[in-house]
Amino acid sequence: MDTLGSGLRSLKFVRPNYRRLVDLRGVQRAVAAEVVGRRSEIEVVLAALDADRHLVLEGPPGTGKSTLLRSVAGAIGVGFVFVEGNAELTPARLVGHFDPSRVLAEGYDPDVFVAGPLVTALQDGALLYIEELNRVPEETLNVLITVMSERELHVPRFGAVRAAAGFRLVAAMNPFDVVGTGRISGAMYDRVCRVRLDYQSAADEAAIVVAHQPMVEATWVNGVVEVVRRTRSHTDLAVGSSVRGAIDTAAVAASLARLRDVAVADAGLDAALVALSGRVRVRDGSPRTAESIVTELWHEVFATLGSGGNGSSPDPSAGKVPAPAGRSAG
Repeated sequence: MDTLGSGLRSLKFVRPNYRRLVDLRGVQRAVAAEVVGRRSEIEVVLAALDADRHLVLEGPPGTGKSTLLRSVAGAIGVGFVFVEGNAELTPARLVGHFDPSRVLAEGYDPDVFVAGPLVTALQDGALLYIEELNRVPEETLNVLITVMSERELHVPRFGAVRAAAGFRLVAAMNPFDVVGTGRISGAMYDRVCRVRLDYQSAADEAAIVVAHQPMVEATWVNGVVEVVRRTRSHTDLAVGSSVRGAIDTAAVAASLARLRDVAVADAGLDAALVALSGRVRVRDGSPRTAESIVTELWHEVFATLGSGGNGSSPDPSAGKVPAPAGRSAG
């Protein structure tokens, strides 16, 4: 025990003088007012950031990862530096570079350096938000690993950049098996807290759609959400739709209804084919088409709701969007 204790005391743990969230519960209420559901996820995300930990949200597309992180950043009131993760995100694009034309005239002066998002976030004590983290090249991720470990970045000819209080990495990524993604190294996972986000409940997804299309009849929205949820477990589909498919179905149906002067429900199937056929992916070897599967699911769901296999409502006025005075609906 003495040897172990002596060894631990010899290690140097350096923690920065970071900023805690002043009103943690107030921030929680502000985020909850913008994000449907996700109470537990909001709590653990805020707790991790309050503890000055770096954070990764992992889940399928359309599960609200970006929405949650943006809402948190806004509620905290700190800087939010956005980076789109892709194969073109090189270390130089992340860190920054010297302006070539000015270097020729002035040399490698610090004023000639053009800060990238990483240096900007470090200097400002901001959240560095990287979308699609597991699409980023490994050499770029290695730069982040060093910064998370040392809270410092050394830029050749520019010098050391220390992390100001409040700097944290917050990232979102899709599961590894999504097209274009790669595996994140154990070294990266060892330096972040990970929060898994899966699809929300049917009630929460319906609430999200209604929030985007508040004048569309709620019962019909429930049916649209059910169609979308069934795409995720259909045997002929390798990939189903996220709630974005339901949001777009409702939006397109509302516009089609105004164009055709019919109830929203009567335009529903056509809208679903437009909104969902490109989002789902048919399994290799299946003889089905995306359109035939969407149509099948639509008839199944709306037949059980008593509105007919074509998705039309027995009440011709049900789901129709009235146009408010002075402006068009939608």
